[in-house]
Amino acid sequence: MPQNHGVLRTTADFAGRWFALLVLVAGAAALFVPEQAAVVTDYVPLLLGIIMFGMGLTLRAADFALVLRRPHLVLLGLTAQFLIMPLTAWGISSLLGLSGALLIGMVLVGSAPGGTASNVIVYLGRGDVALSVTLTSIATLLAPVLTPLLVLWLAGSGLPVGFGDLFFSIVQVVLIPVVAGLLVRAVASRFVERVLPYLPLVSVVGIMAVVFGVIGSNADAVTTSGAVLVLAVILHNGAGLLLGYAAAAAFRVDVRARRAISIEVGMQNSGLAASLATAHFAPLAALPAALFSVWHNVSGALLATYWARTTPRNDELADR
Repeated sequence: MPQNHGVLRTTADFAGRWFALLVLVAGAAALFVPEQAAVVTDYVPLLLGIIMFGMGLTLRAADFALVLRRPHLVLLGLTAQFLIMPLTAWGISSLLGLSGALLIGMVLVGSAPGGTASNVIVYLGRGDVALSVTLTSIATLLAPVLTPLLVLWLAGSGLPVGFGDLFFSIVQVVLIPVVAGLLVRAVASRFVERVLPYLPLVSVVGIMAVVFGVIGSNADAVTTSGAVLVLAVILHNGAGLLLGYAAAAAFRVDVRARRAISIEVGMQNSGLAASLATAHFAPLAALPAALFSVWHNVSGALLATYWARTTPRNDELADR
């Protein structure tokens, strides 16, 4: 049994280290077996629920204490998160002529909370991990209200679903699993501590499956309009990373906090966007989320590598 645990731990470490490449491989594989891959889309909400439960297991009540200690940083990060990404999603879509399901998909990605891998990227990039965890957690808890409002505002009031439909979907696949994970961590902390090292494997496999299914069900669209959509996704992610950092710098917060806010703004919970798209809209609406899942892990890993090699000067580390 110890040997099996060692193999599993090694596999989990490998998955976490090569997350971006593995997601890219899953997307490419879907293009070769699109019909088989499309079947997976029926399980996207379940997969996201499992991922979010795993995220809940990593949280503790102490992770929310930062709200009381540095509320200005948390408010700044959340405001940037829920303003920059939705508005740039709409703006880039308009600029590139994306409409219909693709516009909805872009806005869904932009209106989602921070991505589940953002905390790891902030850690690797020597950012403020405590701030990152707090922002991801609170943004996730706010998502049932803010995400539907932003989608209905920016994607049009004539959408085939209302606020209530989106609200209850997010509660079911995000809020309930996260809170359940938090409670399990609180009552069975010793057991959870033992399984924490293996949770990255659950997240990686889950996101790979989501990307595999969504790209498989939209294989034709990838080959016809893929270039424009890839450009839109790259611009959207880049705008979030850059404007998130700029917003933090404008308020003269320390470099580590700037890095955390940049990543939290630029990396989205694209799994949630894909889940909402497949549940309430056309399958094509999930394609921006699938491409975003691939790209933001690549860009985040690259940015973290650069930041890790660029240690902030001591005079940049203190709040100013």
